[in-house]
This record gives sequence, structure tokens and C-alpha cells, in this order.
Amino acid sequence: MEHGRKPEDIKLLPGFLPILGRTEEEAREHYLELQSLITDEQATVALNRLSGGLDLTKYPIDGPLPELPLTNSAQARQKILIDMARNENLSIRQVGRRFAESIGHYLVWGTPSHVADVMKAWFRSGACDGFCILFPYYPRGVEDFVDLVIPELRRRGLFRTEYEGATLRDNLGVPIPTSRYLA
Repeated sequence: MEHGRKPEDIKLLPGFLPILGRTEEEAREHYLELQSLITDEQATVALNRLSGGLDLTKYPIDGPLPELPLTNSAQARQKILIDMARNENLSIRQVGRRFAESIGHYLVWGTPSHVADVMKAWFRSGACDGFCILFPYYPRGVEDFVDLVIPELRRRGLFRTEYEGATLRDNLGVPIPTSRYLA
């Protein structure tokens, strides 16, 4: 309320990166194929943005992620990166590849039904109000999502067939806040 908005006016739309296959095996193969395209250099570059200025090329790539100084960049992303490395005991190479594939957004691979299950669970539990769908490649990523996941979400009553408003704000039900300069 301090800034003129009610808590229910704030909408959470996390980044969500689906890798799809018609079967679980196809999705897994597709995910692993995409993973194989990430070079060690790309993995290290992805990490360097959040390394707080620490040059990670001076550390063994198959060694653990060293303690990172706080960054002036995306501190929440840095925390996600550090927690992932520590909790899963990942090497610099592994965490770099994982981070390069999604830039810290939620990546899920599987069948359209599995992806819809994950989205439904997040949405129904109140963890989010929707998603910003991200794709690591075009046009297949978009085509797969539109052709395979959207129909599944519609069958479950989780994806609208028409929009009520003319703007994203209208469709999310978010009012235009009163300007603090008008007071």
C-alpha cells in the first residue's frame, strides 16, 4: 500500500523454459542435445556475469564453485546460482551449463502433459499468477508449446480462448495505479 498498490495488484510471472517431446524419452534426448551445444566457454561466460568480478577461468572447471563476492548485478540470480551449486554439489562446468541453458529461469523438460502438470501446480498453489514462457530455440520451441502444451492447458481449463481486455494490464486485472505526482 505504501506505493499505492494493493498486494493483490502485484502479479508474479516467473520465467518458464519448456523443452518438449511427445514422449519422455524424446524430451530427454532433446534436452541432452541442447545441453551438448553449450561449450565450456559459454558456460563460464554465463557465470562471469554473476561472479562479482571474480575471474572463474583461474579455477579448475571441474572443481567446485568458489566463494563469490557479492555482485552489483542481479543479486537474486547470484543467490540462485550459488544455492544450486552448493545444494547439488555441482562443478563450475556443471553449474555454468545449467545456468547458460536457462539464465536462472525455471527449466522443465518432458511431455506436454508433464509440462502442463508443473504449470498447473505452480498456478493452483498460488506460486505464480502466470508465466513468461521462454524458448531456447526457434521456431520449434514455440511451435511445440503452441501445438502441444496450449491444447493440454485448455483441456484443463487453464488457458483462456479469448481475452477480455485490450491490454495485458486489463487481462491480468491490474488497475492503473494513481500517480504519486497527482497528490
